[in-house]
Formats: sequence, C-alpha cells, structure tokens
Amino acid sequence: MSTLPAPHSDREVRRLRDLSLQQVRSGVAAWLGWLFDGLDMHLYTLVATAFVAVLLSTGESDPEVGKKASIIQAAFLIGWALGGGFFGRVADLLGRSRALVLTILTYACFTGLSFFSTEWWHLMVFRFLAALGIGGEWAVGASLLSETWPKSWRPWIAATLQSAVNCGILLACVAGALLAGHPPHWIFLVGIVPAFITLWIRKSVPETEEWSEARKDQPAPKIRELFGPKVRSITWKVMLICAVSLTAHWTFMFWQQSYIRSLPEVGALKADKDHATVMALLWIMVGSIIGNFVAGFLANVMGYGKAIALMLGGYFLVMWFTFSRGHDLHTVYFLFAITGLMQGCFGLFTMCLPPLFPVLLRSTGAGFCYNIGRILSAAGVVFFGISKHKVQGDFAGVLLMASWLFIPAALFALLLPAEEDQ
Repeated sequence: MSTLPAPHSDREVRRLRDLSLQQVRSGVAAWLGWLFDGLDMHLYTLVATAFVAVLLSTGESDPEVGKKASIIQAAFLIGWALGGGFFGRVADLLGRSRALVLTILTYACFTGLSFFSTEWWHLMVFRFLAALGIGGEWAVGASLLSETWPKSWRPWIAATLQSAVNCGILLACVAGALLAGHPPHWIFLVGIVPAFITLWIRKSVPETEEWSEARKDQPAPKIRELFGPKVRSITWKVMLICAVSLTAHWTFMFWQQSYIRSLPEVGALKADKDHATVMALLWIMVGSIIGNFVAGFLANVMGYGKAIALMLGGYFLVMWFTFSRGHDLHTVYFLFAITGLMQGCFGLFTMCLPPLFPVLLRSTGAGFCYNIGRILSAAGVVFFGISKHKVQGDFAGVLLMASWLFIPAALFALLLPAEEDQ
C-alpha cells in the first residue's frame, strides 16, 4: 500500500483548498468512521429498557430490567476500553488505514447480530464485541488525522470529528423515530450500514508517512513501555482524567433516558415514553455539536487542559441544577441541550492525546488511556443502576450523585501538558 506524502506545513495550509487529496481522504474516512461509531454506539440506549424487558419476558418496571440493562451497558463499556487498547496496538503494528477497516467491520457486524438476541446475555455478548470496534476506531482515527493534518488545525479537527459522533447519534434518533412501534430489536439492523464504507477506505486511504517511516527505522515498542520511565507520567495523568470524567459522563448518558421515562409529564404510554426519550437525546446532541466548536475555540484561546477543565466544571453545574430540583419536560430538554454543550470537552481529547505518545505507541497509548476510563465507567453504571433500586425510580438522585465526579475530573484536567509541551 502506498503512503501519504509529507503533510503540508501550517504555513502552506491556510484553507481547505490547500489540503492534499490524501489529507482530504483521510479526513473523510475518519469522519465517516466516527459518524457510524456514534450510530452503532447509541442504538442500544434508545431501546435498552424495552428490549431487555422483552428478552426477560417481563414489564419495563421490573427491577431486573434495569439491573440487566446496566450490566449489558457495563459490558459494552468494558469492550470499548479493551478495543481501544487492542486495535490501537493493531494500528501501531499494521498501520492506521488497515486498522480503521477492521474496527468498522467489527462494530458493524456485531451490532447487526444483536438483532438475533433471544436471551439478555446474548445481547450482552454482541454489545461487548461491537464495542471492541467502537473503542478501537477512536484510537485509530485520532492517530490517522494527528499524523496527516496540520497541528494548528487540531482543535477544529477535534470538533469536527466529535460532531461526526453526534451526527451519528442523531441518525440513531432518526432510526428510533422511524422504527417507533416496531419490535425494539429491529433497530440493530441499521448498524450494519457502516460495513459498506470499508471497501472505499481500503482502496482509497493509504498509510501515513509518519507511521511508515517510523516502522522502517525501529521495531514497535512493547506495550509495557507505556509505563516505562519515558512515558509513564503521561500515561497515568491521561488515565486519571479519562477514568473519572467518563464515569460521570456515561452514567448520565445511560440513565438519562430512564429519568425521562420516569417523569409523570411524559405519561404511561410506551409510544409517549419512546418519543420523549428520542427528543431528549436529540436535544443533547444538538447542544453537543455546538459544544464541540465552543471547546475548539476555548482550546485555541487557553490550551487544552484549561478548556477541558472549564467545560467539565460546567458539566457539573448544569447537572446539579437539573437534578437537584424538579423541572417541567421542556425545561429539562433545554437543560439537556446545555449539558450536551459541555460534552464538547470530550472532543478535545481526540487531538490532544495522540501527540503525547511516541509514534509507534501513539494509537496504543491514546486508545488504552482514553478507553481504560470506560472500565471504571462500567463499574459506575452498574453501581448507580443497582443503587437506584434502593429508592425505586430515583433517577434524579442517581444522576445528581454522579455529577459530583466532574469536580475532581476538572482538577485532574489541569494536569494535562500545555500545547507548547506536546
């Protein structure tokens, strides 16, 4: 496979038309990968309660439904974490383009296979395997673009990539709306679509020159070198902030749909609950798309660490205000949009983390450290899922409790190296 020519310098690349064909193709491939990442990632959250209830042959209010649904989501988050490390390693060994194809095929195929689940644990296995690809795609796509696009563009590339995830989640909302009233497992068939773009990626997106040159000159370092004297300080800092912030974030993203369904104003009919759930996620994603570019602006002004810390602090404040008191449904939608805006901070990790690691540890390091936080996220989702049954239906209390994690996460963000240190 051919390699990319050396990327243009920041001085040469001022406008989109200055980009080379290979840079454009890499950008499109990564954007599409992230788009379908978001699609396959959130199909389950739209039907979690309903589908698990069907698999358990019980009603949605049965406490076992919430417990099993949270365990399935925990398995997904663990798979995401392991996939980030596994496919990150594949990308460092085989190249970014080849690994990107493998990650997309993985999450597309196993999301589609979720349609055939007849037991709750079938769904758990399929979600775990799909998550391997979803977690890996983040690491591979981030490294691909950090090696091909100009450094000065990184905050805006991060915003654009994260917006692709948000657009994918919006596609999931559209699929949920179109399939409303149909059996909940039908929605997983939509997840097969991304498999078709891998044919184009394999043909049109070559490996990066930076990876190819590094691979010629030296063998790939061992994974344990992430904790060697040269890299371990960065590894531990990144793991710390990702673990704490993602635990709080994923607790919100998973349990917010149950909170919406529990509001008296939504009503008791399944169709009304489904509609309210889709609308809530829609508002979150609209806010998040805007927040991605707000985060990019802040990163340009104050650097990655301070921008991430500021937005994580904002995430806490809006969650505290939302769940510490009662609001009508339309106010909750608005507050969810502001919450989504604060989620723009996670887009900054895309371009912030890969350059912190050596080239042949880049995908491994970024993928492992960012996604390892999802293992703690998994524990958090299960913990909050079980604890909320101590006070049946107290989803607001659960989400309020989780929001406090954003305070230490914001402080940890200040430990990230400044832009000039990268």
